Amino acid sequence: MELQRYKAITAEDVIFPYNEKSVEVDSIEQIELFKSVANNGGRMVIVPKKADTGIAVSDVGVIVTISQIMSPFPNLAKVNLKADEDRVIVKEVFDNGEVSVSHDVVYENGAEIIELLALFKEARDSYEEFCDIQGYPRSAFSFDTLNEDLDEIVSSTPEINDPFKIFSSLNTHERLLAFLVEIKAAIEVAKIDERVAEKVKASIDQNQREYYVREQIRALSEEIGEEDECEHYYAKIDKLNVSDDVKAKLKRETIRLKRTAPASPEMALIKNYLDTVIELPWGVYTDDNEDLKEAERVLNEDHFGIEKVKERLIEALAVRKLSKEGRSPIICLVGPPGIGKTSIAQSIARAMNKKYVRLSFGGVRDEAEIRGHRKTYIGAMPGRIVTSIKTAGSMNPVFLMDEIDKMASDYKGDPASALLEVLDPEQNVNFRDHFLEVPFDLSKVLFITTANTLSTISRPLLDRMEIIEMTGYTELEKLEIAKRYLVRKALKNNGVSSEWVSVTDDALLDAINFYTRESGVRGLEKAVNKIMRKVARKFVDNPEREPIVVDRTNLIDYLGEPKYLPHKNDVADAGAVTGLAWTEVGGETMLIEVAYAKGKGEIQLTGNLGDVMKESARIAISYCRTHEKELGIEEEFFKKNDIHIHAPEGAVPKDGPSAGITIATAIVSAVTGRKVKNNVAMTGELTLHGKVLPIGGLREKSMAALRVGVKDVYLPEENRKDYKELPKTVKEKIAFHFVSRVTEVFDGVLL
Repeated sequence: MELQRYKAITAEDVIFPYNEKSVEVDSIEQIELFKSVANNGGRMVIVPKKADTGIAVSDVGVIVTISQIMSPFPNLAKVNLKADEDRVIVKEVFDNGEVSVSHDVVYENGAEIIELLALFKEARDSYEEFCDIQGYPRSAFSFDTLNEDLDEIVSSTPEINDPFKIFSSLNTHERLLAFLVEIKAAIEVAKIDERVAEKVKASIDQNQREYYVREQIRALSEEIGEEDECEHYYAKIDKLNVSDDVKAKLKRETIRLKRTAPASPEMALIKNYLDTVIELPWGVYTDDNEDLKEAERVLNEDHFGIEKVKERLIEALAVRKLSKEGRSPIICLVGPPGIGKTSIAQSIARAMNKKYVRLSFGGVRDEAEIRGHRKTYIGAMPGRIVTSIKTAGSMNPVFLMDEIDKMASDYKGDPASALLEVLDPEQNVNFRDHFLEVPFDLSKVLFITTANTLSTISRPLLDRMEIIEMTGYTELEKLEIAKRYLVRKALKNNGVSSEWVSVTDDALLDAINFYTRESGVRGLEKAVNKIMRKVARKFVDNPEREPIVVDRTNLIDYLGEPKYLPHKNDVADAGAVTGLAWTEVGGETMLIEVAYAKGKGEIQLTGNLGDVMKESARIAISYCRTHEKELGIEEEFFKKNDIHIHAPEGAVPKDGPSAGITIATAIVSAVTGRKVKNNVAMTGELTLHGKVLPIGGLREKSMAALRVGVKDVYLPEENRKDYKELPKTVKEKIAFHFVSRVTEVFDGVLL
């Protein structure tokens, strides 16, 4: 008998001869053993045991070849094993983990051939019954190859619970008897599973019967006059003033609702969709007020000044009166903060007897805010446009889109692009919200948008709107607004009686000039409220006190020290000129200073200047260098001296295309030593040949000059056409000089 030595290990997994199997190993020692064997021939002995009691002589095992080891983690491995030979019997166990085995395995029958044959037939019949119950294909089961067939069947039948006994036994009678016990038990388990399946099927049939009964109950409810929820939806849909296509869509959704199980999550989605669409004000319109005189009265009552804006709105009402089918224009009110853009939209709604809704677009960056979400998503809802129309309860409200210039965009989409369909009179008659999935008519809505600047609005969106510029108020207009609206509103908000306090015109003018610097009246409103709060405090402390008169002499007691001192444009030194600039919050004055020192002709620009102003400064210097002789400048002055151009308030960014003549005048004044006249300001761009180019924002700039006490303003000749649009107060207090060449400015302002 030939013996061979192999590395050996016990395993809970049974590997039958002539089979392959993958085993998981979670012991670091065993993983190292498998790797060592794999590196040295790859053959070892596996002894199956239910518990690791060690390998003993006479144990039955099998020789396997390690075909692959996969170890994704240090303490876990998957080993593929292949048994190419019959069983072996352990003959000797060595201390180094090796065993010697005998390949000469003899299966002793241990029974009479007739008894063994009868046992085989019973086992074969039971196995075939088991295969029929489970639907397995029958394996070959022959008496001549009984032991080999048992190994094949047991290894391929996972329902056998104890394969150890069959593997380790070398007695054919015992092996066959153990297999019969296991297969009989598997048959019983299979029959139990079959009975359980029949019971489950019966339960399902019961549920179907219950559904049938519920349907009968519903039919009986209809017979006695009780309608279900779907019938209510049908009735509401039939009453809607919508097209047949929309009704068909809603009825299809109602049919889906009818067929959906009550506990299904989809039912809530469908009901939410139907409720939202049905509650929209389909075909509901308010009657417009077509009395133009009444509308004009309301606008004048609510707003002082801004005559051009009110005139344009009255014209729009006149067109709507004459052309019932005309598309509503998309009006965009553009101007600095605090001048009444939002409140004028409310006045329009009141004048036209329309519903009013407001939607702020400041910071909106999600396209779904405009178009809504797909209704298949949990928590889906319509966009803010449709939701606002639903809130208004009318298909033709005044819809204010506030701060439209402050929209943003990100990975969720571009809201400005989504608004193109909303604000296009030719397209919004069939606006499609993602949630609704049906056309929604926005053509009768009077859209009004507001913005502080047009520079951040996309060009396609800007083309769909009619721009109406709202400029700032003059000093006298602010005074009238304060007397008519702000004081009255502050009295009400602070609980102060009009009999307790009076504010003189002089006090209001000082509040306008010395405590606020703005195009609108928002800062003035805060100042008036501050006065009223202090008045309220005094009357709470002493209810019997005399009425208070707030005038110029005691204004400081209520508002504190003036924030802005009276502007004196007395330029003591040469090289300092006041320019006029336009900003998003109105017009501003801007001082330009120029100094020079011996050097190498370098130019230094300070004051947080933008690229455009830097270009203006270089153009002004180039002009002065080119015309040194005509301007009375020393020859090669700019080669021997460094020029420093500065705009004070360096923390404030400054830019714009209208500072050219201001910088050029400051340079000539500094270089020649000629001082600038008092109370003079100017604005205009300069070319290399000395021509003065036109500017924008003349109204705002002129009012900025008026606020600081400027008496003379120099403007480009091409802006003469804009002079008639200036307020009368500005024309009376400021002398405007129109120039076409920068030399005219030098002659007029330099002493």
